[in-house]
Amino acid sequence: MPIQKISLESLNKIRQHIKTTLTLPESERNPRSPNSLAPDSDLPEPDSLGDLGSLFTFGGADELESQAPNTKGKWFISAMNPGDALLKLPGMQLKPGCRLVTYLHRTPTDGMGITWAVPEAMSTTAQLEQAITPNGDPQQPPHPAAALTDVMEAIEGDRAPLSFVIASLLKRELQEFGHLGKYCAWSHHRLIDSLPTQVKWEWRVKPPQDLSPKVLIYPDQKVAIEFFTCRVTAPVAIFQHVDQYPPHQYKAAGADRAIATPLRS
Repeated sequence: MPIQKISLESLNKIRQHIKTTLTLPESERNPRSPNSLAPDSDLPEPDSLGDLGSLFTFGGADELESQAPNTKGKWFISAMNPGDALLKLPGMQLKPGCRLVTYLHRTPTDGMGITWAVPEAMSTTAQLEQAITPNGDPQQPPHPAAALTDVMEAIEGDRAPLSFVIASLLKRELQEFGHLGKYCAWSHHRLIDSLPTQVKWEWRVKPPQDLSPKVLIYPDQKVAIEFFTCRVTAPVAIFQHVDQYPPHQYKAAGADRAIATPLRS
């Protein structure tokens, strides 16, 4: 069972592709506050009396506002398709009949997002909106009907060694998709294959001899991967990431732990 090493350069290019694809439009990243809009610009001008009547039939301006991007702490559905991130990832794809959908939560200073995998038959806007509750609690995100328990259950691939490291990066990028401000964590990590030399490190564990990304495929088709990052904002630390994949799945059991911190002078 030889361990296969993965090029850090390749992983950085793959991560950059995922991050670039998962870039929200400004209207969803930083929605304009309703207070900044002109009084008559909140709603499109109706073309007919029938259109005007439909505003009242479907709940009027308040309901339309609750479904649109806002900074008032109300969850809304992103217009983006997170599944686009898979289009150019080698050896990986979305399972037929599945769709990835994202809900976003915005305040003037912070933002959260959560991405689900749902059957296409259950992914109409009306069905997805049913999961949005009025309270807007950021810690209680919408959970659409029939959503898979783990978004990675909707991913399949060729099970090549590289595909598992890609899956681990994709999982972490999707978990942080839509996060802003204090809710960001993974975005502060940089992939490494050697120790940054700007500081001296104090180890919490026995220092690893090799920090390059690695994949080990067992005879029973279980897979283990290991890679390392440096968190570059406080609290600065070296992190070890270990994911274990069961046979025939890209849903992993993972562990992220800080293994070294800057040596105090």
